Amino acid sequence: MAAPSPPVTRHGYSCRAVGQTKKQIASHFLRQWKSYRRGKPVTTNVLPFGPIELTLIAGYLASLIGLGWLGLRARREQSLQDFYLAGRGIGFVVLLLTLYATQYSGNTLFAFTGKTYRIGYAWVVCLQFMTAIVVFYLLLAPRLQSLSRHYNFVTPGDYLQHRFGSRVLSVICTLVMVIALTNFLLAQLKAMGEAMRGFVPAHPDEAYIWGVVMLAGVIVIYETLGGFRAVAWTDAIQGSVLMVGFTALLVMVFREFGSLSDATEWLSREKPEMTAPPTVIGACHWTSWVLLVGIGGALYPQAIQRIYAARSAATLRKSLAVMVFLPLATTLIAVIFGIMAAAHIPNSQAQADEVLTVVCHQIQQQGMFGRVLVAILFAAVLAALMSTADSVLLSVSSMVTKDLYAPLARGKADERQLMRVGKYCSWFLIATATILAIRWKDTDLVTLLNRKFDLLVQLAPAFYLGLHWPQLKLKPTLVGILVGLAVAVGLTANGHGTVVGIHAGLWGLLANAAIAFGGSRLKGPPDPR
Repeated sequence: MAAPSPPVTRHGYSCRAVGQTKKQIASHFLRQWKSYRRGKPVTTNVLPFGPIELTLIAGYLASLIGLGWLGLRARREQSLQDFYLAGRGIGFVVLLLTLYATQYSGNTLFAFTGKTYRIGYAWVVCLQFMTAIVVFYLLLAPRLQSLSRHYNFVTPGDYLQHRFGSRVLSVICTLVMVIALTNFLLAQLKAMGEAMRGFVPAHPDEAYIWGVVMLAGVIVIYETLGGFRAVAWTDAIQGSVLMVGFTALLVMVFREFGSLSDATEWLSREKPEMTAPPTVIGACHWTSWVLLVGIGGALYPQAIQRIYAARSAATLRKSLAVMVFLPLATTLIAVIFGIMAAAHIPNSQAQADEVLTVVCHQIQQQGMFGRVLVAILFAAVLAALMSTADSVLLSVSSMVTKDLYAPLARGKADERQLMRVGKYCSWFLIATATILAIRWKDTDLVTLLNRKFDLLVQLAPAFYLGLHWPQLKLKPTLVGILVGLAVAVGLTANGHGTVVGIHAGLWGLLANAAIAFGGSRLKGPPDPR
């Protein structure tokens, strides 16, 4: 009698099951290679690619680790400024590509296509809110970049400590950013698992695990080797791959499904709610998305650190001037794909976040051209996920090390020791996020997106008002942040993620800003400087 299969629970998988799957994949790879050598067709019922594509992808991943090693060799000094900001010497091309690759993540390829697949044209709002991020950058970047060079800021907490002189405020804000970025890292790992689950339908759960583990392992190796310099260099490559990948996605979707007008006409007839104009509540929700993501996205710690790392103010301005147009070449394509998929495969049994890989798996079966397109797109998927995850990991490491650990060390740890702590932090964080990504595999990606921005927008008064309004005081700012967090978290915890279409985070920000502004206007002694 055959032994029973090991149980597979919703939140965990037995080592035996994973080991068996690994052996199946390895043996299938060998069979594919033998078939290829004999001139026979290569099947894709277990692995998404044949030996040539897999070899190229493996080479691509190895090159990222190689860049990490080069970043280690290029290090000028054993300092936090060199490890986390590359000595503030990032030029225009690398800065543009690292900003682009960091901003357009797995959310763009999976969450945005999946959300459009579910709700239709209403998700065109993603085009507006990704543009709004750059608009809000412009309120921060020039002044913040100038201050960072003058006072040698490394983390966002350094600015807050300089502006308000309060360790309590800077620690609270740092904890908020660490929690939000841990959420973001989790979303990237989940998206990698979703990619592999869609590409490998024969063994979806096991493919999800190996996708998450592979992404996490490669990232943490090159990030701890080369620091920000390695991350920026790999982002430059990944940003270029991402641009090519979005072009391939556009070609693929029109080649497979035909015209956008035909898809829209079908949806208008069969699913009119997906093409209908928004209601009043819908318009409020649309505006809420633009403000929530625009304000919160510009406060990403990894984005602020790229502002610090720019070689000059002119370099930063030129990069942002180009960035404002890039949503047209990224999020717009994701929306088009979602609309076409909704019209042509309306009853897919896959989760919405997997619709991209479901379509790719279909196209892959259509010959060499389809295989090439899908291989390019898969490289873009890797680029989108890894370029964001590595930046998040490095940013969290820097904040934990400099803003949380260093004050506790009270000067007893030199910069070499702090760098070592930062690397340990990276490994611990990536291991924790990997476990959570596997356990929470069924959580919707856009849900994770909401929670992150609800937290980040509460820092807006401290940054936006703090930079441009000298009268902003410490105590009202601190109380405002605490009240804003309480409102946002309280509403969400009670099932009110939105109220009359407005996100909980914006209701929290409204209370937060009112307290910070109103309290600072009251008569009283100015803050000591």
